[in-house]
Amino acid sequence: MIDLSKVLCNIAKAIVDNPDQVSVTETAQENDEVLLVLSVAEDDMGMIIGKHGKIARAIRVVMKAIAKNDDRKVVVEIK
Repeated sequence: MIDLSKVLCNIAKAIVDNPDQVSVTETAQENDEVLLVLSVAEDDMGMIIGKHGKIARAIRVVMKAIAKNDDRKVVVEIK
């Protein structure tokens, strides 16, 4: 079973300027759904979201593909 929060944390740390301020909170939901809340420094928020939300969308697509391998669903929130 893949640790989704660790994967999301590693992806975010590769993008931001302050990788020590990246944190991921994982909460189990109903029906094998996992809620991941990604928190980054305020200065790095633009890097994570990207122009018109393209990077945030790409992160969500990658995380959903990884979760699909374990027959789970994932929701990624960025705060």
